[in-house]
Amino acid sequence: MRVVRAVTVNPGVTDSLRLTEDHPEPASEEGAILVESLAIGICGTDHEIIAGHYGDAPPGTDRLVLGHESLGRVLEDPTGTLQPGDLVAGIVRHPDPVPCPNCAVGEWDMCRNGLYTEHGIKALPGFARDRWRVQPRFAVGLDPALAEVGVLLEPTSVVAKAWDHIERIGHRAEWQPRTVLVTGAGPIGLLAALLATQRGLAVHVLDLASTGPKPELVAALGATYHCVPVNDLDFEPDVVVECTGAPVVVLDVMCKAAPTGIVCLAGVSSGGRTIDFDAGALNRALVLENNVVFGSVNANRRHWDLAAEALARADRSWLSSLISRRVPVAEYTAAYTPQPDDIKVVLDFAA
Repeated sequence: MRVVRAVTVNPGVTDSLRLTEDHPEPASEEGAILVESLAIGICGTDHEIIAGHYGDAPPGTDRLVLGHESLGRVLEDPTGTLQPGDLVAGIVRHPDPVPCPNCAVGEWDMCRNGLYTEHGIKALPGFARDRWRVQPRFAVGLDPALAEVGVLLEPTSVVAKAWDHIERIGHRAEWQPRTVLVTGAGPIGLLAALLATQRGLAVHVLDLASTGPKPELVAALGATYHCVPVNDLDFEPDVVVECTGAPVVVLDVMCKAAPTGIVCLAGVSSGGRTIDFDAGALNRALVLENNVVFGSVNANRRHWDLAAEALARADRSWLSSLISRRVPVAEYTAAYTPQPDDIKVVLDFAA
């Protein structure tokens, strides 16, 4: 029996991260398309799973293969959807088996009953293994020119959905946005800023870091970088994409948005902190200024396709600059150990 290397954890158990050298070859039931893994992106979700905060192993096993940000090369596809050698990423979330009304029409990102599954997170093996399989409808082909940066597709799909919903909400009335504020200059924030610049908007990015790569990455987009509290900004943004999840920032941007402004909350707060805040004043501002605040997470197939188009249009060198470290699989513990100036760390299966 052939085996593969796989990065696995025992969900709910701290210090259980392992590189398994004899993991089974991906089962044919996982999908018709067989893929050779090239790179796996690492994000905060992975760190939280490793810390034992959440994560569910597939039925019948106590180990979960990590990795939901994927990039691979097709080895075989008997369905003809893709060709051997094509670049491909696997969609993370799968619809629930019931299914709910949203999952039934391909909107699994909006699942209503929580019975969805997710590669590398919830009840589906992840992509951090030498080979993986995927069903054709969950396989997203990529421009061959994205071989070095295509691993950014999953986080880009998240912000592609955010922008899709921002624009849908905006068109409730005459809408001519000019100014965007992105809070947080991690991968999600920087990619949100990229998609804003692709829309021809004036982009401002706010983050705590005053040194390191973030200010330069923002400047390279033609955007403006700020390292001040939200309330010190001298403008009211038409759109805010909040990517920090920091409670104070979340509340401040709700109050800072311009009349008819839209605030998209894309960062997940950890909870457990109480803040003294004038909720009545916030309610008054939101109502009288016709503002909208909404949350956004995950993405469906349409957003993944939009993300692939956005990456294909983006400057390759700028995208490459988001990847701060590429770590060989054999040194996996270093990949999952955060460093101060990390933007996006990639586990390199092609090394």
